[in-house]
Amino acid sequence: MADALSLTAYDLWKSYGDEAVVQGISFTLAPGEIVGLLGPNGAGKTTTVGMLFGTVIPTRGFVRFGPWQLPGQGQLARAQMGIVTQEDNLDPDFTVFNNLTHFAHHYRITGALARQRAGELLALVNLEHRADAQVDELSGGMKRRLVLARALLNNPKIVFLDEPTTGLDPDARQDFWRLVQQLKASGCGILLTTHYMDEAQRLCDRLLLLQRGKVIDEGSPSDLVARVIGREIAEVEGVAPDPLRDLAARQGAWYRAFGSGYLVSLPDADPDAMWQQIQAHRPTRLRRRPANLEDVFLRLTGSVLE
Repeated sequence: MADALSLTAYDLWKSYGDEAVVQGISFTLAPGEIVGLLGPNGAGKTTTVGMLFGTVIPTRGFVRFGPWQLPGQGQLARAQMGIVTQEDNLDPDFTVFNNLTHFAHHYRITGALARQRAGELLALVNLEHRADAQVDELSGGMKRRLVLARALLNNPKIVFLDEPTTGLDPDARQDFWRLVQQLKASGCGILLTTHYMDEAQRLCDRLLLLQRGKVIDEGSPSDLVARVIGREIAEVEGVAPDPLRDLAARQGAWYRAFGSGYLVSLPDADPDAMWQQIQAHRPTRLRRRPANLEDVFLRLTGSVLE
């Protein structure tokens, strides 16, 4: 993608009354990179996207996108941005095709050029066969693909995807992921908010983990798992907590009550030795698995994503 642009957030804060919902977020999103904002509902993800897109005015801090600064030059910046919000907000009075041609007017794309661009984008998101359909005839996955097509009308350099696959079935999510990966390959920078760990693991080059408006850790998915947890986890049931706690303490491992049992990290240096010591306690259920982002979030925040 020619003339690719980076986006940088500088110390973004947003308060409503006495409540700070975003606190000191700073990062850079490079062309062709997918950065994920990962956190539970209420963590400040959507507010952060609003500040980056220029529709929410920060209480403190600013955003630099290429030559433009937000707030202040939001209209110029948004001409090079696209956004997929949590709501579909498509126009039910227009067909699929006309949803695109009509929205293209916002970017002064009209006439034959608008029709050409709409056709290109419907082919990209595999909706050309539904061009004449009404919006309410589309499945949830089709609507999300149409919203993405609409966000790409102006050939944006940056696209914001705010929980884009919430409510979609597994097949529809996979379809959407493929489109996002194509967008990345074209050189577009993408900011993704999600509370789906598999989505973050699959798509993101880098993650910012948010809790109560603050970044509590960041890194690539694999780096976060390796650094915060290690390679493997044991899921244990039917063992008293004290022996497990003592064993974890001796090995420098992470230990946590979870559900009807416990999670214990297996030390990277010698996981088999600790596994055998856990087996010696004769648990009623014992499972060994790779550590994942759910474990990371649980260790850092004390809770799982809902």
